[in-house]
Amino acid sequence: MVHFHQEWQRPPAVLSLEANEIHCWVAPLDQPPTILETLAQCLSADERERAAGFYFERHRAQYVAARGILRHLLAYYTRQKPVELRFSYAENGKPALRGNDEVRFNLSHSGDLVLYAFAHCREVGVDLEEVRPLSDLDSLAERSFSPIEVAALHTLPPHQRLSSFFACWARKEAFIKALGNGLSYPLDQFDVSFLPGETTRLLRVLGDPAAPARWQMDALDPAEGYAAALVSDGQGGSLRRWVWDKALIVTG
Repeated sequence: MVHFHQEWQRPPAVLSLEANEIHCWVAPLDQPPTILETLAQCLSADERERAAGFYFERHRAQYVAARGILRHLLAYYTRQKPVELRFSYAENGKPALRGNDEVRFNLSHSGDLVLYAFAHCREVGVDLEEVRPLSDLDSLAERSFSPIEVAALHTLPPHQRLSSFFACWARKEAFIKALGNGLSYPLDQFDVSFLPGETTRLLRVLGDPAAPARWQMDALDPAEGYAAALVSDGQGGSLRRWVWDKALIVTG
């Protein structure tokens, strides 16, 4: 059973997404069969087709959970029925709501968890990574991190390198997802902070000196054994962290 860190709480009974707020939600992907059945009922035909294409039942169930919970959360914010929501997708695959340009969102899943971010008229990107052993950590860093980040990673003692690697990775992926450029954006062309004790922030983007002042970066880390990050367009505002459960299923 996953134990969420104490800053992640159940939301109040009445919750609205204010203009200066970003709401992040975390949920377990392994849901009981009855909840999965309810979540599956709101999926679109193409989502059900994709779910059916998974070879392993566990992966199918986790996809249903991730998409179903997304629909119920969006229904909560938009006051629509989950089944009525329609999505559009950018060339890189980033989803958006059709007919609603105000509620922006992003999601990421890894291990047994799924992570969501919602904002009002503000681009967001999130990434969640289960911290797991890596036999090729150094080569992955050399291929994916900037020279400054690689050098910083090498300053750490061995017992801190794995968690710091995933902290860096999550922050870089969240930035790319917020940009909406997908994997086409070169990971070695920008630097993020990730050393233990450092303030979480975007340090530098080659060719765009104004970027660090535009984009806000936050570490999320919802549970032990996970690294996560949020990147949002614009500085300031209030970040709220919520835990989803079946009581938040939208009825009607």
